[in-house]
Amino acid sequence: MNSYQTVELEFTKEGVATLWLNRPEKNNAFNALMISELLQALDVVAADDSVRFMLLRGRGKHFSAGADLEWMRDCAALDYNANLNDARELAQLMASLAQLKVPTLAVVQGAAFGGALGLISCCDMAIGAVDATFCLSEVRIGLLPAVISPYVVQAIGARAARRYTLTAERFDGRQAQQLGLLAECYPAAELDEQLQRWIAQLLQNGPQAMRASKALLQEVGLGAMSTPLRRYTEAAIARIRVSPEGQEGLNAFLQKRDPAWVPTKP
Repeated sequence: MNSYQTVELEFTKEGVATLWLNRPEKNNAFNALMISELLQALDVVAADDSVRFMLLRGRGKHFSAGADLEWMRDCAALDYNANLNDARELAQLMASLAQLKVPTLAVVQGAAFGGALGLISCCDMAIGAVDATFCLSEVRIGLLPAVISPYVVQAIGARAARRYTLTAERFDGRQAQQLGLLAECYPAAELDEQLQRWIAQLLQNGPQAMRASKALLQEVGLGAMSTPLRRYTEAAIARIRVSPEGQEGLNAFLQKRDPAWVPTKP
């Protein structure tokens, strides 16, 4: 059992991990301790071969208010090198989340400000409430969304990233969906019910196939073809076809039955 002060990590028997931001009294704003504990929790998830996918959620009313202002105030009193070390730790968190081997789904309610948009952008998918509020708020306090910017640009595109970074205007779940930050948005009262549908959908899929597909898409990037990439894709499909999971999936399809990884209906 892992013990944390600012996050929670839960696992189901079906292989679903849920990583909770757990500072509801601070609107799940993150500080140095939370960043460290998130990194520790991601290492636990990465090392567990039974995990099929991971949900990223926030306890309480809000997903996350971004950086904790008390922590930011303390950072402002530090010298350049100390601030650089803090920035590197946050950058490592974003990279670790983006590169996690299993699929990730962020579930957003309430406020998602500043660095919280980085966490959402680093996940493979995100859903949220229609009335959720998003904001790249850094310029309002004389800062900039530095380490999260590559992931935000990938999620919503360069033009939209410029607008919302420079204006710091707020937008809701519907606009977040239009921008591509959210895959879907739902009334807040229906968010948990809709999440169960997403979980059920993901549990239909081969665990190793999802991991391999995520690795494939990371390698493909923007899709610019090259000879090495072509060879990579050829080897990727050959490997999965001869794997135990690939064989089971093909046989189950031909035999018109559920593959072994699909949970048994109660």
